[in-house]
Amino acid sequence: MPGEVTPERSRQLLAWLGAGLLAGGMPTQEVEEDVRQAARALGHPRAQVACLPRGIHVGLAPGDAATFEQVDGAVRLDQLADVSTVLAGLRAGRLPADEALSRLGALRAAPHRYAVPGLVVGGVLSGVGIALVLAPAWPSVLFAALVTPLTVLLMLLAGRYRTAATLTPFVAGFVAALAAFWAADAGLVTAPLWTLVAPIAVLLPGATLVTGLVELAAGSMVAGTSRLGHGTVQLLLFALGVGAAAALLDVPPSLLDPARPVGFGWWAPLLGVAVVTVAISLLEGLRLALVPWVMLTALMTYLAQLLGQGVVDARWAGAFVGAVVAILVATLVELARPALPRSVVFLPSFWLLVPGSFGLVSVAQLEVGPEAAIASVASVTLVLAAIALGVVVGASLALPLRQVARRAGLVHLLARLRRR
Repeated sequence: MPGEVTPERSRQLLAWLGAGLLAGGMPTQEVEEDVRQAARALGHPRAQVACLPRGIHVGLAPGDAATFEQVDGAVRLDQLADVSTVLAGLRAGRLPADEALSRLGALRAAPHRYAVPGLVVGGVLSGVGIALVLAPAWPSVLFAALVTPLTVLLMLLAGRYRTAATLTPFVAGFVAALAAFWAADAGLVTAPLWTLVAPIAVLLPGATLVTGLVELAAGSMVAGTSRLGHGTVQLLLFALGVGAAAALLDVPPSLLDPARPVGFGWWAPLLGVAVVTVAISLLEGLRLALVPWVMLTALMTYLAQLLGQGVVDARWAGAFVGAVVAILVATLVELARPALPRSVVFLPSFWLLVPGSFGLVSVAQLEVGPEAAIASVASVTLVLAAIALGVVVGASLALPLRQVARRAGLVHLLARLRRR
């Protein structure tokens, strides 16, 4: 609190707070605003904050000394929830600065709630769930269940070795494509392009690409451009792996048809959304008590996406409506459950919009011909832009709702009702 902590400790606290939010995938402009709010609560109303995706600069006043904190890798959603809890405690004046520093300092050392078995089960469920959404047919679902454990192995290696992290997109795309094209040639699966996406969808950079566009729209030009560049290179590495597998097996163009297989009824994608939500909770270490709220937001997002696409008959319209609804529902969930940060509820729904999956299939069309690839990439670019615009619009609509609720004391009222 003011007067109880030195300026050096205050800068360190704010830098660690911002680094934790950045590592959770939050847009830089939102992190800057959150850190400024925490600084005002600590008694520094003129704090200077500047963020990039990989680091944050914090000064307590113009012309004062500044602290830089590097963002070293991502954090899980359960860790992001802890960071958001510290932020809420600082803003409300209920959390002492020393305790906040202690909690943030122990953040990286926190073990995964479900350990390796949870990662494996979550990885398999994510592949199965995304297959139900993208390629709802038995062969694709079984393929995802068999191949996804290799994706989990790559994720574990990438978390330990920097070289493995760099090579993971290419290796994942190559292995999944090799298995899918072989299975398609043997008549075991149809539409191998969509089939190969499900096992590696959790690695695709769709969220990175959309976050970059959101940052550009908000004026964070350096952060947005760098994130877009990184996401694009990642996507190209995945596509290069798919192309290498196609060249090695001499895959005919007929197997690169972007048509999606449909073997189940309308219920399959809804079941897939539920399965993916459970999978994300296992992969990200979320407490089981939070899963229903995350699932509610994800289902509302998917239904809104279907509604928008059905009304306008365009994928970009569904993406826009889904993104707006995801933000609004996540905000309402945060108001009803103040201990559950909006970002933790929103991000899984954000991932379910799967722009990375469409992007990989589109870029892979280069093996068929430039004309098909250009048309597909243009369509995906429009979808990405629609999601980014939906996020901006949804956040703008949610902001006054959160401000009014705070002024009216709705959050505290709901908390008291739950205690009673």
